[in-house]
Amino acid sequence: MIKGITCDSRRIKSGYIFVCLKGENDSGYRYAEQAYARGACAILADSAINSEIPVILCKNPRLKMAEYAKKIYSAPDEKMIMTGVTGTNGKTTVTHLIRDILVFNGHNTSLIGTNGCFYNQHLTDESFTTSTTPESAELYKILYNMHELGADSAVMEVSSHALELDRVHKMKYDIAAFTNLTQDHMDFHKNMENYYKAKEKLFESAKKCVINTDDKYGKRLYEKYREKSVSYGFCNADIMAENIEYTPYGSKFILSDKGESSEFYINIPGKFSVYNAMCAYAVCREYGIEKEAIANTLAKTAGVKGRAERVDVNTDYNIIIDYAHSPDSLENIIKSVKCFTSGKIITVFGCGGNRDREKRAVMGEISAKLSDFTVITSDNPRFENPVQILRDIEKGIYKVTNNYAVIPDRYEAIKYAMELASPKDSVLLCGKGHEDYIIKNDKKIPFDEREIVKNIIENNLQ
Repeated sequence: MIKGITCDSRRIKSGYIFVCLKGENDSGYRYAEQAYARGACAILADSAINSEIPVILCKNPRLKMAEYAKKIYSAPDEKMIMTGVTGTNGKTTVTHLIRDILVFNGHNTSLIGTNGCFYNQHLTDESFTTSTTPESAELYKILYNMHELGADSAVMEVSSHALELDRVHKMKYDIAAFTNLTQDHMDFHKNMENYYKAKEKLFESAKKCVINTDDKYGKRLYEKYREKSVSYGFCNADIMAENIEYTPYGSKFILSDKGESSEFYINIPGKFSVYNAMCAYAVCREYGIEKEAIANTLAKTAGVKGRAERVDVNTDYNIIIDYAHSPDSLENIIKSVKCFTSGKIITVFGCGGNRDREKRAVMGEISAKLSDFTVITSDNPRFENPVQILRDIEKGIYKVTNNYAVIPDRYEAIKYAMELASPKDSVLLCGKGHEDYIIKNDKKIPFDEREIVKNIIENNLQ
């Protein structure tokens, strides 16, 4: 009897099918023997392999893995209301907001995304996944487990990689939501058109679409799927936000839903948080949740870890942590912080190694233009030389200003920024967000910026 399926030999149990996938840096064929030793009952592959257990040959193991997984785990996506959220920025916050609204209004909800896997508001032991969207075999298993726990709905981040690599192949979505599309992942997609086409796949079979039509790619998407879509944005949309007031603690605005207006408040600062709130609102209206119930939930829900997160320390300046790691997200968070900062904005950021190199100088230029001072530093250098990454960023900064510092050690960079800060300033720490580690080579070194900030204050700034 087949009990499971996976492409990770470490997760093989007795009765599992092992899928050999060829990755960018590794190949599943190297681990077939290990999978057999762990109890695999069969191997799925696209070419012949010597094995003591049956080998199932197919042209595309990724597609076949998804099809098998859906059957093995009893099609859990067809037993729940499924929502998929895609876009360059905002996926994590939107999915958490949707989850909170659903849970506070009577649903048992699964959430799968960058910050882990949750059943209602509890992190589960499924959170070993390191991808925003897990491989199909793991994804169907997680959804099966969540449904067994009692989930009637599932909300998940759907990355462009997942769509391009068929991780959500055969997945049924009741609602697909689009936040925005800006430069990122060019190392993988090569150009913006490929990036857009990957995202579009989510909307082809979805029953209902929620789309940000302020975004040029959103407009294009909306025109194609207009008959089954709800639009949101700041102008000419079904759902609009007006009269916005920004503070360091949140955003207040008037939400208009096809002409009917109500006052809303969200505990996350910035213009982008209003977009995220509108998206979550539009999705939850499709669930049948009343406008007032959504407004009440948004007013009391906590912010999302690592997304415009204000560090709770006793300083006379703001310290904010954000996951911004693309040009658009960096621009958004700096502009948002400007709305409530009367002093200087000191931005600390870096760029990940072995990732889209084109965006580094672009991000440097954005920070130089919008911040009063920039400190560039390391952020998950992986197998790249950290100094070379900083040089790439620096090319964009010195086109604009000489008012910056290069400090490779991230602890020292944060300390330097905090020492520069005066009353009413904002120190903005970008790139790590929810992550509590730095990746050097293939090792994760503990590094939680919340603890780093507190340590600096206790040991150096008394």
